[in-house]
Amino acid sequence: MTDTLLSVRNLRVVYPGDDGDFHAVRDVSFTLGRERLGIVGESGSGKSTTGRAIMGLVAPPGRITADEMRLGDLDLTRMNEAGFRKLRGKRIAMVLQDPKYSLDPVMTVGDQIAETHRQHVNAGRKAARLAALEMLEAVQIRDPERVYGLYPHQVSGGMGQRVMIAMMLIAGPDILIADEPTSALDVTVQTQVLAIMDNLVRSRGMGLILVSHNLHLVSSFCDRVLVMYAGRVVETCAAGDLANARHPYTRGLLAALPELGHRRAELPQLQRDPAWLEGSL
Repeated sequence: MTDTLLSVRNLRVVYPGDDGDFHAVRDVSFTLGRERLGIVGESGSGKSTTGRAIMGLVAPPGRITADEMRLGDLDLTRMNEAGFRKLRGKRIAMVLQDPKYSLDPVMTVGDQIAETHRQHVNAGRKAARLAALEMLEAVQIRDPERVYGLYPHQVSGGMGQRVMIAMMLIAGPDILIADEPTSALDVTVQTQVLAIMDNLVRSRGMGLILVSHNLHLVSSFCDRVLVMYAGRVVETCAAGDLANARHPYTRGLLAALPELGHRRAELPQLQRDPAWLEGSL
């Protein structure tokens, strides 16, 4: 893979607890180019925490350490909060699961997109408004002028997610991290939102990290897949080869998926092996 945008080596996220430290992310390593990378695993496997660590969004008392975490020419391991604020949106952005909890309820969605533009680009109010309207159109919102003046509670889940994508991409970041961006949407709207993200990422030559528990979605949408278990990456493969995964954890996840037209009395349960905590096989 050429043109590496992000390089992560031995990323660790630790939270202190009454019974000792809890290791939420354990020695995770990967690179990201101008591609679509999926991160999958059960709830609690460390997928979202990995994305938040890259964004510098792990709150104290959580601790982030890594042997290497570079965004292009920038060393993220040496970055303070002020430095991350300058990066977020401009170089790397994150779309969260539910826009209701990410958008400011007392600002119109258009003003929020325009404000993001003004924070990262030396532009006046009029130019920022025009840029926001163009971005709303780019995410296939039919009446950008009308939607610009709506408040978050006035938009549907699918439209709210499009607004979030517009807000995260308006400053032209190199990387987009999408954390379960379609889990709260119905299947038809999921497909539309993914198609919008795919078109924008490809046309802008960006890198995309898609965090999801939906193996079918990731295998059909992404180029590569990381499979996480208990904070570790246990397997990495091409998305098209996910059905032929070798690790027993990945095979167990695939076996537990229901299939249309294939009736089973009950889905198999995933049998865990303590050896998986030591890393991939």
